Amino acid sequence: MWAVTGRILVTGATGHLGRRVAERAAKVGWDVIGTCFTAAGDADECLDIRDPAAVLRLMQRVRADIVVHTAAGREDWRAMADGAAHVAVAAAALGVRLVHVSSDAVFSGAEIDYDETALPDPVYRYGSAKAAAETAVKAITPNAAIVRTSLILGDGRGGHEILTHRLASGEGEDVLFTDEIRKPVHVDDLADSLLELAANGYAGVINVAGRDAISRYDLGVLVARRDGLNPDRLPAGTIAGLRLRRPADVRLHTGKATSLLRTRLRGAREFLTVKPTEASTDPAVE
Repeated sequence: MWAVTGRILVTGATGHLGRRVAERAAKVGWDVIGTCFTAAGDADECLDIRDPAAVLRLMQRVRADIVVHTAAGREDWRAMADGAAHVAVAAAALGVRLVHVSSDAVFSGAEIDYDETALPDPVYRYGSAKAAAETAVKAITPNAAIVRTSLILGDGRGGHEILTHRLASGEGEDVLFTDEIRKPVHVDDLADSLLELAANGYAGVINVAGRDAISRYDLGVLVARRDGLNPDRLPAGTIAGLRLRRPADVRLHTGKATSLLRTRLRGAREFLTVKPTEASTDPAVE
């Protein structure tokens, strides 16, 4: 178990990742302030990150030492790209350390394996917005940690887990791609890594992902087996067959994170063998 002191601001604290970051930060001693987009959320503060004045006012008022930026509207360029810039501007003005969450979606998959020196070459809107956010954060707050990650799941609330349950019950017309490869990360491992980076002063891009490269279809099979669903009911398809423009095989190289961080980054084949209540452990170094 490791502990810290100080005040941490978590944007998007009602989202899947942000909620877990806030929970685990509180467990290890941070004074946590969380934000949500609307008053309907259960975070401490409402914040529209698309409004630069609102971001600055909030950060001036809460006086956090660290901000972990997990908030992002997946279909909203202003939230993803402009919002990240607004948070960075406020952090720079107030001397607040920033840990910014990015995505492997910034890559096309043409190179397959990507380390921290790889330059973004996105092929769809979400990836383009995340790449723009990275560029803004680097320019405005050079001392920020920019964390590229992959599919986030493991506690039953991840998007891929929810989709798998829906498809296994016969709902919807989606398919799980057999040719879309990622390195999924457990939400707890990612949250703990973000908190380590908040405290250790690392600056620049760092990849934080799981150790296993696995297709979305095979990942769905693991989720189904863990949760007692019938994996034979999961529909399979290919990006190529549907002629979709989206990254196929993207594998983040995590050697730097493995050497720098105390948090062990598990693979999906390991963490999806236990139920979510068992997998969601206290923050600890293994």
